[in-house]
Amino acid sequence: MSTESKFKFILIPPFHLPDQDQFTVPAYSEPADAPKTQRLLNSDFVLKHLEDVDWDLHPGAEPPYGNWSVETREEFAYAATARIDCVREACESGKYNAAILLGGGEPGFLESREIGRKHGVVVTANAFSQMYLATILGDSFSIIDIEGVHNVYYRDLVRTHQLQGRCRSIRGIGYSLPRPGDTDPDTLTSQCEAAARGEKSVAVERAIDQAEAAIVEDGAEVITLGCSMTFFLQPHIRDGLKARGFDVPVLEGYTASIELAKLMVNLGVNASGITYMGARSERYLSKIHI
Repeated sequence: MSTESKFKFILIPPFHLPDQDQFTVPAYSEPADAPKTQRLLNSDFVLKHLEDVDWDLHPGAEPPYGNWSVETREEFAYAATARIDCVREACESGKYNAAILLGGGEPGFLESREIGRKHGVVVTANAFSQMYLATILGDSFSIIDIEGVHNVYYRDLVRTHQLQGRCRSIRGIGYSLPRPGDTDPDTLTSQCEAAARGEKSVAVERAIDQAEAAIVEDGAEVITLGCSMTFFLQPHIRDGLKARGFDVPVLEGYTASIELAKLMVNLGVNASGITYMGARSERYLSKIHI
């Protein structure tokens, strides 16, 4: 890395999948030794947010549960454990002042903030960053996500971040991530590739429809995205809503997390020493309020 920027960031994926496998997904299945710009999801619109950053992209840890993407709580727990080691190693290196946890389900985020604070490293993650930025852009937000169990898991994240009162809904687009037992050739990966080629994408159309429904039916004023495999939809939803007469912010996890990390570094602040206290703090409170 160069020494020109005050932002020294490492981006850490939620996992790394085999690059020659039936369950490959964009970016997270790229060869670990490929150039970082090739391994960066949605680099076409994310890279401009890294122009003033000296950054590394961690290859990601292999998921202990198997060779497919995380969706269930059990799988997220395994992914969190594997990624925490990556975060600790990065923080202990002394090379970075921020770690960006990639992946919509942000496995290991709270634990990573604890580690990061100990070493003076800001840690941000995709759901957290989108949700809290959404609260300063409008009175309410909704989440566009893949379908199925990931929606329920993501509801847990809304509750963890104490934003039930601001989140209006989680709406699925009818696609899941590839995993054992799937037989439908129409996958989210193929929909993403079609959109990249400028071809018709059912996923894009459904996402715009669901975002409009979130605004009209659920009362959302800002749109955020759930699983990182939906992040490619951000410009499509933004432009699609604008074409339908709705000028609302549409956020995406990578860019939100990068920009929030920059803000925290610029302000010279990190997570609270009470919220993320160490095992042996200089002073303890006799009562923690709920």
